[in-house]
Amino acid sequence: MLTYPLSGSSSELVLNVLTMVLTQGKPLDRAYSHNFSGVKLDPTEQARITVVTGDILRRLNLYCFIVDIEPTEFERLGSKLLNGWHLFHGLELPKMQYSLQVDAKLLAEKIEQAKLNQVLWDGCPQWLDELGQAQLQKKWPAERQALMQAPKRYLRVNTLKCDRQSLLTKLSKEGVQAKEVDDVDSAIEVISDSALFRTESFKNGLFEQQDAGSQLVAAAVDAKPGMRVVDACAGAGGKTLHIAAQMQGKGRLLAMDIEQWKLDNLKTRAKRAGAHNVETRIIASSKTIKRLKLTADRVLLDVPCSGLGVLKRNPDSKWRDTAERLPVLIDLQKQIIDSYSRMVKVGGMLIYATCSIMPDENRHQVDRFLAEHPQFEFIDDETILVSERGFDGFYLARMKRVSE
Repeated sequence: MLTYPLSGSSSELVLNVLTMVLTQGKPLDRAYSHNFSGVKLDPTEQARITVVTGDILRRLNLYCFIVDIEPTEFERLGSKLLNGWHLFHGLELPKMQYSLQVDAKLLAEKIEQAKLNQVLWDGCPQWLDELGQAQLQKKWPAERQALMQAPKRYLRVNTLKCDRQSLLTKLSKEGVQAKEVDDVDSAIEVISDSALFRTESFKNGLFEQQDAGSQLVAAAVDAKPGMRVVDACAGAGGKTLHIAAQMQGKGRLLAMDIEQWKLDNLKTRAKRAGAHNVETRIIASSKTIKRLKLTADRVLLDVPCSGLGVLKRNPDSKWRDTAERLPVLIDLQKQIIDSYSRMVKVGGMLIYATCSIMPDENRHQVDRFLAEHPQFEFIDDETILVSERGFDGFYLARMKRVSE
């Protein structure tokens, strides 16, 4: 956390980002991109801005409560909330051009009241707390508390170009402090506020920024050189590139998605990473899947989900998504796994994954699929809980096709 207050200009950037997220409904990453574009910022100061913005969003209802405003009032009263945030963390007030003051005595009283409500103190909206209790029961309080912590920065070593120790050495020479992650062979944790994407190591494709939990999902694919592998919900391709490294660039790796711009970004990343066996294909219709029936040794389905395992990293979704969206996502997941599983050949493996920790999206979905598709058998699964591993939360299940 900060040891001295934000500058006036940095405060304005925080308020601008939060206004885009809370009043315009923009995703946090796009709000950052819009506000940082064309602005010359020292990497350390940019990091401070993202620290404050992220912390406010992770516990938005708490900070609104202690300064007595509603989230819907942010555009008009945002400076009051930012001042309250500084006082809450024992910092002097930032010097903003226009600033609404906070009654320090009332703030202290509200903080004491908030301490009596653990759900509020953890920055959890009511809909999410009710859902978490219903889905995870006794495990939920620990997850709720873990999800309001700041995320750590993890990198995946690109083994197509280097190994973990050589990357650590190169990063150290570039002023980046990092260390090995003991239980994830491909991961290192960055422990300094370095500008990673300005390093020669990044430009040369030696690493990708990827959460350690996400790396465990890709590792479960267990792709081998020479295989035919399909990443059917590839997105921008973080897991695709990890699988390419598993395959040592040998074999065919097909990255598919319904959005062309994501695949275009993946092409750029694959070129930098030296992942020359990656092919991209837009899913234009169900015919795209039918043409690949019974052809793949591995099919990864990292399906659209609630994202409730990655709230540390994407805290804005807590204030945008609601429980009503979950049944819609569950139905979409069902459609994807039922349709896309047809690409797995006999003896091949289907890997189903989400960045959620909720059983309705995870094991319940897998159990339903297996009951309706006896040609697949269950191998194993894992829920990566935030409170237990410290990574983002994920789920993965592996199933083998035993007949047509």
